[in-house]
Amino acid sequence: MSLPPPVVAPDRVEDELVSRGFAVLDAAGLRRRVGAAQEALAAWRTTWNDLPADAYLRDGGRYRRRRHGSFVVDGQRVEKVAHRAHWQPVEYNALHGGIERWFEPIDPAVTDSVAWTCLLVGLGRLFSSVKPVSRWYVEAHPFRIDTTDGIGRPTPEGAHRDGVDFVAVILIDRVDVKGGETRVFEAAGPAGVRFTLVEPFSVLLLDDARVVHESTPIQPLAPGAHRDTLVLTYRSGGFQDAHAPRTEAS
Repeated sequence: MSLPPPVVAPDRVEDELVSRGFAVLDAAGLRRRVGAAQEALAAWRTTWNDLPADAYLRDGGRYRRRRHGSFVVDGQRVEKVAHRAHWQPVEYNALHGGIERWFEPIDPAVTDSVAWTCLLVGLGRLFSSVKPVSRWYVEAHPFRIDTTDGIGRPTPEGAHRDGVDFVAVILIDRVDVKGGETRVFEAAGPAGVRFTLVEPFSVLLLDDARVVHESTPIQPLAPGAHRDTLVLTYRSGGFQDAHAPRTEAS
């Protein structure tokens, strides 16, 4: 049996992030905080059917499909950045860090929509309430984890941090799978929680400096089983870049 997520009321998110380093919103709570309509968000879901295969998996797997985009959120304004590589230092991703990974851009049907601006701005405003930052550098990752080889790994790198300030893990869909349990642990202590996101557009919000996170492998209950997510990372001071000075998220 899966454990239900510790959902909090929308007006308690900042308090939870400050006190625990993470918070979970159900779909209604997310919509309330970002001001996006349910129909507008749901319209994105079919674009996950057209994610290209991840060619960089170092474990030899074929279970992950994804795209990537970069944005600057400045107040109410969202600027789409010229397409760039996704890069992480090995300190944060021992499996795939240290290399530039070029993924195909996100479908403009998603990133040009009003709901996308609402989502990025709304989450940026929420995170700025916890850490006063006027400009956020956001990377967006639509993922599909499937069961092509019988098992799919949402986080093949294991429990990790992302080297940013905040992370939002939004469940888009979950079809005929078992597993995919979310686990969040203190980065500097023994405490942790485990639960399973099952509601589309429910979201896990993380203070990346304070917690590490992972999702357990998925297995199929029927042919075509998969788990779709949208991961958004918010970083102050600039994007992580192979050619930039190596610093902690500020």
